[in-house]
Amino acid sequence: MSIVVVGSVALDSVETPFGKVDQAVGGSAVYFSLAASHYADVKLVGVVGTDFPPECAEMLRRRGVDLEGLRFEEGETFRWAGRYDYNLSDCQTLDTRLNVFATFRPQLPESYRDAGVVFLANIDPALQLNVLQQVRRPWLTAMDTMNYWISGKRDLVTQVMRSVDVVIVNEGELRQYAGTYSLLAAAREVLALGPKALVVKKGEYGAVMFADGVYFVAPAYPLEVVRDPTGAGDSFAGGFLGHLASEGRVTMDALKRALIHGSVVASYVVEDFGVRRLLTLRPDDVSQRYQEFRQFTHFED
Repeated sequence: MSIVVVGSVALDSVETPFGKVDQAVGGSAVYFSLAASHYADVKLVGVVGTDFPPECAEMLRRRGVDLEGLRFEEGETFRWAGRYDYNLSDCQTLDTRLNVFATFRPQLPESYRDAGVVFLANIDPALQLNVLQQVRRPWLTAMDTMNYWISGKRDLVTQVMRSVDVVIVNEGELRQYAGTYSLLAAAREVLALGPKALVVKKGEYGAVMFADGVYFVAPAYPLEVVRDPTGAGDSFAGGFLGHLASEGRVTMDALKRALIHGSVVASYVVEDFGVRRLLTLRPDDVSQRYQEFRQFTHFED
């Protein structure tokens, strides 16, 4: 089952206490695509400038990512620069230049409109709604958002939440949206809008899922080496939805397994800068760490 992802494609400059990279390929659509490509066929919708390195596009193609929906426009590619200190949960944004991404209007190729799974990465909620109008009968839809859209376009964010099957947000965004510290109360408010599941990303503390009266927790994998947390959330979404696409069902057990797969993939991403670790990740790596997650969370009555 194929997955369409609509989001940003960027050139990132990132500095942490453990090193730095300059103008490395990144963006929500890239991290998601490389993560999900380990499970399913991925079709990417985004925009880049004429300065986008050809080798980056070729790298995505080698991973099996369909780039028919990636538009090349006159101008510069979206650029972002950030710095993390030893508290890798907080990032200081040093520079944001939207460039061609500022006028991005997603247009899905005809071959994308019958995709089974659609992921609306962090973009303007008005554009997310427009994408949903372009697909025919998707089997599963999911969305992400951020504090900027919640503050400035809350009504549109609500419309998107009403229109998708799965909402994926971090805990700060969920609290902001619902206006409460309680994740349980906030989850009730979001699920009352109609989604089948709400997934809350908690960074170094893992992820939790609320669905049909069920509360399920995936712990964070205990890592000795963490170099760069950039893209971990989008990679988590890629592993989560990629696994659901590979199973072809949205039962409660499938959702729980998908949450673990998302956590597994995200745990690998942070071990190196940018997308490097996603490019060397093997099925055996995923399987091994998945089994370790089972051991972490199993206990006898």
